[in-house]
Amino acid sequence: MTDDLGASQSDDQSALGDRDVAILDFERQWWKHAGTKEQAIRERFGVSSARYYQLLAAIIKRPEALMYDPMLVKRLQRMRDQRSAARRRRTTPEA
Repeated sequence: MTDDLGASQSDDQSALGDRDVAILDFERQWWKHAGTKEQAIRERFGVSSARYYQLLAAIIKRPEALMYDPMLVKRLQRMRDQRSAARRRRTTPEA
């Protein structure tokens, strides 16, 4: 007999793709890596930190990512929204 929760998570992983799942897993635990986050990104994924954050931004927009790890994705979305609001406050001219 198949566990519905296990099957659902497995389906979410395949819908996201291996790299997407690896990025979410890394984002959940990056602080455990020795050295800087940027160094760990380059070693683990072979991309610049700028490219990594582009990929991450695209991943957290996807409903499959939210189903895969709701707490992590919601936290990342909140952080993204806070940074965006801070940028708007800095660049919006005051009347």
